Amino acid sequence: MLDVRRMQVLRAVVTSGSISSAATNLGYTPSAISQQISTLEREAGVALLEKAGRGVRPTAAGKLVTDYAADIAEKLSEAEAALADLRTGRTGRLRVRYFATAGAALVPPAVAYFRDQHPTVRLDLSMVEPHPPMAEVQAGKVDVAIVVVVDGSPRGLPGVQLVHLLDDPFLAVLPRGHRLTRKRVLDLADLAGEPWVDTELLPYGACRKVLLDACASAGFSPNPAVECDDYQTAQGFVAAGLGYSLIPRLGLGTVAPGAVVRPVRHPEPVRQIYAAVPEYTAEHPATASLLHGLRVAAAQHAVLG
Repeated sequence: MLDVRRMQVLRAVVTSGSISSAATNLGYTPSAISQQISTLEREAGVALLEKAGRGVRPTAAGKLVTDYAADIAEKLSEAEAALADLRTGRTGRLRVRYFATAGAALVPPAVAYFRDQHPTVRLDLSMVEPHPPMAEVQAGKVDVAIVVVVDGSPRGLPGVQLVHLLDDPFLAVLPRGHRLTRKRVLDLADLAGEPWVDTELLPYGACRKVLLDACASAGFSPNPAVECDDYQTAQGFVAAGLGYSLIPRLGLGTVAPGAVVRPVRHPEPVRQIYAAVPEYTAEHPATASLLHGLRVAAAQHAVLG
């Protein structure tokens, strides 16, 4: 196994061009540097340096090890900076990822609250739909991600903490004058056999699983007539009489003229919305502040909904 400290010594030799120069820069004797390089070459099983005039230059293997040493040094520097931020309760940047409907309803008020609390922290905001960013959260590349969890029991990845924000029910959107609009609340089975304006097109998406599982529990599979990946556009198809749609409350927006909305039960399809954060930063002041803003926004939406 290669020793990280010796890799940095090699990097110093390569960047300075000679063992004597590296020794001067590092405060060691040339013989101590040569000894470190010899030990590293034994660990690598291959020569890492070769003579070049009065100095040395890396072999192909030496170049490879030097490049990795530079990457390691950069990561160590990032880790030290992150630890310093954690100790002092500050951070320079918070990376936030979200899906579209959460971005429209939850993120803006949460960001407004966060800006008031942490005006000097830069927010890196990005929509990542359709790919959920859980792996990036686990790897520490994302600080807060808003995700949909299915099956009623959140199963996060190791090292990822899930914070519940909101249960977001799907609502039935029907053409005005449809026979089912006479009911104030629909049983999901009422929609069996009706043409479906399908808005959940990702074959393995969490929202699609919520809908298909609910329909299966009601004893039917939906009958797609139109495919559309935008909730507002789907309402236009519904208003034109081409079928019904099931749209989450967060995504409903302004109901299209010619469309009618009804709640659904037996069962009620619900998508559970969580914030995913790396466990080691969950209590960080900046992260905790954004999570608080998201919970407040979610609670307000639940009351208004």
